[in-house]
Amino acid sequence: MSAPARSRPRSILLADCDVYYVQLARMADPEGAGRARLLIVGGSAESRGVVCSATYEVRKYGVRSGMPISRAVKLCPQAMCVPVPRELTTRKSEEIVEVLKRFAPDVESASPDEAYMDLTTTMETVYRGRTLADVAHMIRAAVERETGIRVSMGGGTSKLVAKLAVEPAKPRDGSGGDGVYVVAPGEEEAFVARLKLAEIPGIGPKFQEQLAKRGWFDVKDVVAVPREELERALGERTAEWLHDVARGIDDSPVQQREEPKSMGCEETFPRDIMSDVELERELLQLVDRVTSDLREEGYAARTVTVKLKDSDFTLRSAARTLDEAITTHHAMAPVAKELLKQLRRKRRVAARLIGVSASHLVRGTIEGQLALFEDERAARETEKQRELAAAMDSVREKFGRHSLKLGMLPEK
Repeated sequence: MSAPARSRPRSILLADCDVYYVQLARMADPEGAGRARLLIVGGSAESRGVVCSATYEVRKYGVRSGMPISRAVKLCPQAMCVPVPRELTTRKSEEIVEVLKRFAPDVESASPDEAYMDLTTTMETVYRGRTLADVAHMIRAAVERETGIRVSMGGGTSKLVAKLAVEPAKPRDGSGGDGVYVVAPGEEEAFVARLKLAEIPGIGPKFQEQLAKRGWFDVKDVVAVPREELERALGERTAEWLHDVARGIDDSPVQQREEPKSMGCEETFPRDIMSDVELERELLQLVDRVTSDLREEGYAARTVTVKLKDSDFTLRSAARTLDEAITTHHAMAPVAKELLKQLRRKRRVAARLIGVSASHLVRGTIEGQLALFEDERAARETEKQRELAAAMDSVREKFGRHSLKLGMLPEK
């Protein structure tokens, strides 16, 4: 829908962490990844994962996020490949948001490396006499000083314009902007008109093909098309949306992050795994990560789901909902192991991926002793086990996730 009339333009900023996972990898390993000019983050060179991020020097070889690492290595064989430092990802993202909240009343975490800020009211009450660009530079400096992470700031009167403005803001290792780019009120349509349709969020490859068949490649191509013709070609709702975004119109609000519906992780193996013992070992490591993340975020979970992707790419899953919510590896591990056994009994083929997730999340401290099964021999989550998990969290926070391993985890 077109934006309604406003008494004053909004002041929206988007903080975008520059090559976030590259920064994290270098922070986690300053002597290794920290010294690598050609760096790919996402997994080892032999893994079957995908590129999560890469340095700008690597991108010049055609490497892009989401590309299989095997292909990225062929394009840039001299690059160093490292896994995502997961223990830093959530923590640094939260640290950045906490800094942003000091500058704006409304902050929305769009992803681990992006957050929107609405400074409409504070520009008049707190930052009088300063431009939005001035405030953006101030915020950018505070984030880097307090978290060690560099961010670029895009600004404008809407989330759409801020998102688009952050691209020319990025320094790109000295070849781009100075870290801040703000589109002034009234300049939105002219700014967006310079872009290609592929650069607009929401216009994916399939939609681009549909538009290209009509000879529409640039934003200015769509702006020149009468509204009625857009509706005949695309339908009323899509035409209305495209008509507005092509003119920089976006009235979507900056909203606080919604509570997550689930938390999980998965692992794609370098080679297909047939062994039940190996699969269980990988599963338990994932359980350890998920339960650690649950505690870090202040959640407990009632439902555990295990999924397998077989060697023929068949994706299967099994889930169990418990009577009480859980937070520890000790409680989740037997449930996850039983779910894995169920999947393996139904179809015994080699697996290329395994994953575990926790859902039906609740906040708060879990009190009392939680029996997961009627069988007295089954695992229970006790206060002592929760205290042990909390102690392990403290050690890992200080020395890294891999500084401690649970005794029940088989060694590779």
